[in-house]
Amino acid sequence: MPGRLIVALETSCDDTCAAVITGAGEIRSNVISSQGIHDRYGGVVPEIASRHHLELIGDVVAQALARAGTELERVDLVAVTAGPGLVGALLVGVATAKALAAAHELPLAAVDHLHGHVAAAFLGPEPFEPPFLSLIASGGHTLLAKVTGHGPRFELIGQTLDDAAGEAFDKGARLLGLGYPGGAALERLARDGDRAAFGFPRAAGVPGLDFSFAGLKTALLYRVRELGEAEAERRRADLAASYQHAIVEALAVRAERALAATGLERLAIGGGVAANGPLRARLAELGAELDVPPPALCTDNAAMIASAARYVPVLAYPGYLGLDVYATGERAPAA
Repeated sequence: MPGRLIVALETSCDDTCAAVITGAGEIRSNVISSQGIHDRYGGVVPEIASRHHLELIGDVVAQALARAGTELERVDLVAVTAGPGLVGALLVGVATAKALAAAHELPLAAVDHLHGHVAAAFLGPEPFEPPFLSLIASGGHTLLAKVTGHGPRFELIGQTLDDAAGEAFDKGARLLGLGYPGGAALERLARDGDRAAFGFPRAAGVPGLDFSFAGLKTALLYRVRELGEAEAERRRADLAASYQHAIVEALAVRAERALAATGLERLAIGGGVAANGPLRARLAELGAELDVPPPALCTDNAAMIASAARYVPVLAYPGYLGLDVYATGERAPAA
């Protein structure tokens, strides 16, 4: 498979993505088109996201092929995210992938989005090979997985009981009057604040390796109300720094517990929250060998989907024409 070319599509949320990689994991192109319209709503509106995917997907695929210096006739495999995600958004990607593959009678690989985040670690030039512990933290997912192979299934050992870490960042940013998406804006504001100024909960009472962030968001809301509008505005940086520190510690403490529980000494991180500087620095203190992907491979992207496609069953034409998407849970089988 090393000489093969894989083109992949990712449209699970609000980023329209396409990439071309080789079978050996070399990234030839990785195009990400972020929809800048959702900030006015304070979150992703599924119907709007779907419509923008329809508008963008053709150009994004064309850019990915052009940057890779190739064309569809030279591609060996088409891959696409089948779930989990927003159903309307996923349907755009899957329908496009089916059309591209069927037009040339190419095989198609249906990839799980979370498998993609784990498989980002398998990309070149220095792939991070199993076994390792994987911490995935994004706007929709927060989990710990024991990775002993390339997938597609991994041993899930911890997950969020409510909000995801990225969701906590976005909600906190909104409470502090920042834009959407809020993670990067909150991190910038926090640089000027004192992380010890306020004591926010870190879900210490949640047993084992599971996460909980809903109470943290509520604690920030109450603290802002207690301070009053003027004082909260004056201390926004301290609030941001303390809030961010609570999220980082909640993730780091459970990652440390998981390393001890599994006996693993290697840790890979993924998901949009993995781009957070303080989180990266904190995880580096754990003493494990750490795989930190570049920011473009942390957020939703198609290179990670192409990477995962190398390790999933491939559907031959026309067997994938009945392939459906799934919002949560397991993949729906092809009809």
